[in-house]
Formats: sequence, structure tokens, C-alpha cells
Amino acid sequence: MHKPAIMNNGFMAPLLLLPFLLLLSSPSMKAQQNILLGSWLTPTQGSNSSWHSQSGDFAFGFRPVEGNSSLFLLAVWFNKISDQTVVWYAKASDPDPAPIQVSSSSHLQLDSSGVLSLKDSTGIEVWNPNAVGAAYATMLNTGNFVLAAADGSTKWGTFNNPADTILPTQVLTPGMALRSRIIPTDYSNGRFLLDVADDGVFFHSVAVPSGYQYNPYWVMPGNKTTKLVFNETGVIYMTLDGNIEINITSGPDITGPMEDYYHRATLDTDGVFRQYVYPINRGEWSLVTAWTVVGFSPPNICETLTEVGSGICGFNSYCQFDSASSNLSCLCPPQYSFLDEERKYKGCKPDFQTQGCELDEASAMAQFQLTWQDNVDWPLADYEIYTPVTENQCRRLCLIDCFCTVAVFHDSDNTCWKKKTPLSNGKMMHSVQRTLLLKLPKNNISQTELINVSGKWKKDKMHWILGGSMLLGSSVLVNLLLTLVLLFGTYRVITIIKIAQPLQSSSNLGLPLKAFSYTELDKATGGFTEVLGTGASGIVYKGHLEDNLRTCIAVKKIDKLQKETEKEFTMEVQAIGQTYHKNLVRLLGFCSEGSERLLVYEFMANGSLSGLLFGDVRPQWNLRVQLALGVARGLLYLHEECSTQIIHCDIKPQNILLDDKLTAKISDFGLAKLLQTNQTQTNTGIRGTRGYVAPEWFKSIGITAKVDVYSYGVILLELISRRRNVELEAAEDKKILTYWASDCYRCGRVDLLVEADAEAISNLKVVERFVAVALWCLQEDPTIRPTMLKVTQMLDGAEAIPSPLDPSSFFSSV
Repeated sequence: MHKPAIMNNGFMAPLLLLPFLLLLSSPSMKAQQNILLGSWLTPTQGSNSSWHSQSGDFAFGFRPVEGNSSLFLLAVWFNKISDQTVVWYAKASDPDPAPIQVSSSSHLQLDSSGVLSLKDSTGIEVWNPNAVGAAYATMLNTGNFVLAAADGSTKWGTFNNPADTILPTQVLTPGMALRSRIIPTDYSNGRFLLDVADDGVFFHSVAVPSGYQYNPYWVMPGNKTTKLVFNETGVIYMTLDGNIEINITSGPDITGPMEDYYHRATLDTDGVFRQYVYPINRGEWSLVTAWTVVGFSPPNICETLTEVGSGICGFNSYCQFDSASSNLSCLCPPQYSFLDEERKYKGCKPDFQTQGCELDEASAMAQFQLTWQDNVDWPLADYEIYTPVTENQCRRLCLIDCFCTVAVFHDSDNTCWKKKTPLSNGKMMHSVQRTLLLKLPKNNISQTELINVSGKWKKDKMHWILGGSMLLGSSVLVNLLLTLVLLFGTYRVITIIKIAQPLQSSSNLGLPLKAFSYTELDKATGGFTEVLGTGASGIVYKGHLEDNLRTCIAVKKIDKLQKETEKEFTMEVQAIGQTYHKNLVRLLGFCSEGSERLLVYEFMANGSLSGLLFGDVRPQWNLRVQLALGVARGLLYLHEECSTQIIHCDIKPQNILLDDKLTAKISDFGLAKLLQTNQTQTNTGIRGTRGYVAPEWFKSIGITAKVDVYSYGVILLELISRRRNVELEAAEDKKILTYWASDCYRCGRVDLLVEADAEAISNLKVVERFVAVALWCLQEDPTIRPTMLKVTQMLDGAEAIPSPLDPSSFFSSV
């Protein structure tokens, strides 16, 4: 740390010193000098309201509190950008670490004894960093405001006392934490905490205002954690004892060098830890004036649970997360509204009179209904479970129960859960497979009227007579209308059934898929002329539906008519028709007419992973990382999140398709082997493709989901190295990719796998982690291979990766 020039030239002649002192008095010169003892700031003194770093990029001082111009925050902020984003702010000491907000007549001074002290308008000290004997202070170009000793060592600094944000070169050690704000414009302690501990990094939700920490909603475990680092290259990682590093982010995917951007990472008010970049005003970026998210953790905060408390969103609301933009939304169910639109974490309230326990069964059934909510779940708050029951029985059991707010029905095992308010940990996700039924009042009359009328009828027989007469009179017209509607509806249903009958599958699958006629698909594909690809179970053609959007489709035509093939077709329709996931190709419908068996899929505009990976233009490193994660999540869904477990059995780049946004989607379930949830393995004939087949196919042992894990390990190495798993024209030691990758890893030279790939070389720690994960997937013993859940956790950096055993993978001419 350099001392100010005035101190280094203390014995210069007074005449020579005078011009230099005059220069020091100008604001531009002050920005380049250390802050001397006796210096002071006040909120409304212009150039004396803040101290700047030498570069001018950061400032320390007083910032007006948004929405209250009479109060000021003691803070550090980005000084050259339009919104002057705050990265640190002073807080009071425990037990109430509230943000320091003072009036315009307050005063901050670095006194002659080297103590920095903030006093309010009455002269009472409201903040002191508890550092004495400082020789000077300085606002560093890194964004760290420090009090320094005469030898330049730091006595106190904002980097060691973080608020909600960390900056490049900042290090958090065990015992240090980030605490979110309550809302973006209110710096009070919020609902989330990122805690660096000896055994990992923990994300906690926190009760406001008590500060009680609930169980972690996200954990990055690590044995003997030493620190959390935001390094100069933009990578945020956790270090463990033994110099092991586990990335929390893979570094920003940006155009140009790091120094062309401002960088920060913040524990935001919604509990997501996001890494941001902001382009410095240069050339093509001169019009960009916003922070851009380049990394975040956890991957999907809506999937997390807190056993106590409301969860990520408030009570009676539910969470929706966009993994592409990392945007989080908290939503209220129908006929509910937020208690506070600005502070949505307070939850939602019903906009109607809830069911009173004085209602009898008939009145409850008349006044309330259960409305189906798509893809929504509140996984906790169960207080009663029934099984086996039908959905109608589940509905009735909730309707007649005044405590029941929501019923959840799972048709795979005919189980019904009743839930009461407050509902917590709500989420909206496509992976939700259960039927959620929300109790709402019927809309014909108001809830207050119903309750009042119900009470009167119970007390007075005359009200029963009058009420019955009114209902009888009004119901004559209603009944007449209903009769006409039913007659017309019956005619329409009979007509539809007659028309649709020939299109139904002979196997009577009963799936919610469109049953196409062969004529429709022949017309849609132009007579099956444009071939997209061929596989073991049939040929795939391109087509267009005759709808308003001319929806593009892929039609797989299965030509074989053997009994085995028909069974396989039925299996495939049953499996895919019940699945939905971002990383799976969607089945839209089927055709089963006579001897014709066809499947209709959504069209994938960018072809297969094989075409992208091994084509003339090789994909960028960050895209390959996203593709690897997408395939892993798709397999995780098939293995563990389906109501019926699905083993794909033929995972290879040709069976991974890419949509218009280059999202990886697993396709071709024609070779899938289905397992019931109470089974663990199956014996079957050899399936799969040479180079991706797991060793157990050739042994007298059961086949489990671990065969897909093995195939995934091969694909992961192909994504890393951008080369095929077998290349006979390569050097002898490089012909088999799995062997070569293992050798590179054990020699500490994973860089050889990504030669001439500058992006991958700059992310070598991620490369090493991915190679280690692949080698674990390639273990010959399937029991040693990780599950796909474990694989996704290791890829994300949420799980430590021990050194993999040396795989003796089975490769032959098969």
C-alpha cells in the first residue's frame, strides 16, 4: 500500500510543497490519494460526501435512501454506472444488525487517533468498525474500503465484513456470510443467508425479524472448507483442505477480456446467488446499461424445501423459476391475492370467505368446488392421507372438511392427501405429476350470502319453505336449459365417438395423446417423402400438421409387424405419453390403424447432438457444458422422477436432439426397458450401440439404470474433447477415448483433451471436474457408478468428487 506523496516528501522546502498541497485540495486529486487522519464526510457536502478509488470505479460514503430523501446509507457503490449499484453497506452490531441510516446532519470522521466513527445529528456514535490505530484509509480499485496501519497492513476492510455482495479478489472464510436484503430498495436484513462453514457452503432461509435460521435449502458440502473465493478470472469456487477446488460458477460467458466488464455476485432478495457482469462504456457496449446474469446457484430454487417456514415464496403462494434467465416469480392461486404487492414474501390471502365449520355436508358441497391446478404443488402441510380412494372420493373428502384447503390426488396409487393453510413451499413445475385440487367458492352467489342463508335455514322452517319455493321456481328454467344442453351434448359425444372410434389404438391405451389417422399423417408428411433419420425401430419423416400454425412434426413409421415390434410400440407409447420434461422430446400423438404403427413427435430444428458435435463447426465450450447438464437432467427424470422408471438403453449422440434454442432433448424410447417402481433390475437381450454399451450387457447379471449412466459417461467425454469415442485413425494411445481420457486425468494433463480450445482451457477446473464425473460413470462395476442424481450434483459442483477409480471399461468389436 503506497503512502501519500505528502508524507514521503515531508522535508521538502515549503515553497515546493505549497503547489502540491493546492493540488491535493481538488476533488480529482483526492480520488487518487489515501485518506488522511482528520478527514471527514457529511451526506450533503458535495465532494465531501464520498471518497473515491483511484480509478474512480468505486466510491465510499453516503447514499440517499430510495423513497426517503432525508435518510442516507453509509455504503460502497459502483461509481461510474448509471444506477450506482451498492455492493456494501454498514450495519449495526449484534443483536440487531440493521442497516445504518442517518440524517443529513450526520458526520463521519477518521480522527487523529485512527478511529473511523459515524455520529448522528446529536453527536451520538451510531457506527464504528472497531478498528483503532489506523494510519490512513483508502478506497481500493477492487471495491474494498480499508483502514490501514502504517506498514500498509489492513486493520479493517469491507471485504472482511460483507453485506449481500462479493467482488473479484474477495475471499470469504468460515464464519463469514452474506445476508440478502428484504427487498431491493430496503437494506434491512432479508430472508436468506449464505453461510461459509468448515464443512461447506450453506444457503439458509431466515425468519424475519428474529433472524432464526431454518434448515438449509441448498448445500454445497465440502470436508474442511477453507474459503469461498471470487477470483480475478470471474470464477467463484470453494476450496477444501488439500487445495481441492469446487466451482460454484464456471465463470462468465462474455465477449472480450474480464477488464472490459464490472463484476459482482449477490445473494439476491429471492434467495438466489447470482453472478453479474456490466460492460464498461466501450465501443459496441456503449448502449448497454444493465447488469447481466452469467451464473447462479442453486440451479432451480423452486425445487428446494424448507421444513419450517413458508419456503422460497410466501405462505399460500407458489414459486416459478425460469432456468434460462434465472428469473423467479412468486404467484398467488386463483381468487387469492398478495398481502403486500411490494413484499410478496408475506404471502397470499384468499379473496373470499373461507369455509366455516358450522356448515353441514350438504351446504359445503353446494357452496364450494375443487378446481384443478396444473403443474402446481405444495409438498408439505399434509394432515390426512387416504388410500386407496378414487379422485371423486378425494374431492368429496376435502369438500366436507372445513380444515381442508387443498386436496392432492395421485392416480398411480390412488392416494389422496388433504392439506390445510398456511400452505408452504409452493412450486409450479412441469415435472409435477400429481393432481392438485384447490377449494374455491362457487361463483353463483357470494360466500357471505351463502353462509347467511345457510344459518337462517337451519334456524327457521319458514326459511326452508321459502327457500325451497324460490329454488323450485328458478330451477324450472334452469332444468329446461340443462335438458337441452344435455341432449345436444349427448348427440355431440356420440357423433365424436363414432368418428374417433377407428383412430383409437387397438391396445386400448387410454392415454391423453392425439390419435391420428394414417391418412392425416400421410398428408402431413407429403406421402412420407422427407426422411429425417433411421433407427432400429423405424424411419423418421418430417411433416406439418394442418393447423393454423402449420406445426412442424417428426413422424416415426414402424414398418415391422411382428408381435415383438407391436409390443415394443405399445410400450413406447405408454412410456412417453406419461412423461414431460424440458430435456425429453415430447410425444404429441400416435397412429394404430390396421398394421400401421406410427409415433408423432415435436420437431427438433437443430438435428442431433452428433451432427452438432462432429460437424464442421464445433460448438463453444459453454454450450457443450449446457448440453451435458441438459442430458444429465433428462436421464435423471427418466430414472428417478417418472411414476414408472424408464431405462433408455441406447443413449448416444444420435438420440439426443436439439431444439431451436439448442436445448438438448433425449429421444427414441423405442428401445426403452421399463421397470415398475418396486423393481431394481431386469434381464434382457443386448441393446444399445457399439462404443456406448455398458459391460454388464455381456455378463450374466441384471441390467439396471446404470447402463444409461455408463453411456452418459462416454457422451460426456465426447462433449469435453469434441471427438468420437472411437477414432481408428488416431494415434494408438488415443484410439479409444475412454482410455485416453483416463490416462490424461491420472497424469494431471486433462488439458490435452481440449487442445486448441481456448474457452475450455480457460475453464480447466471445470474440464477436470467433468472428466472425473465421466470416469466415475465409466466404472466397470455398475454398483460403483453414481446415480444420475449424484451425477447432476457433481456436475453442478454441489457434490465433492473423490478421485475416480481406474476404469477398465469393456471395449471390443461389438
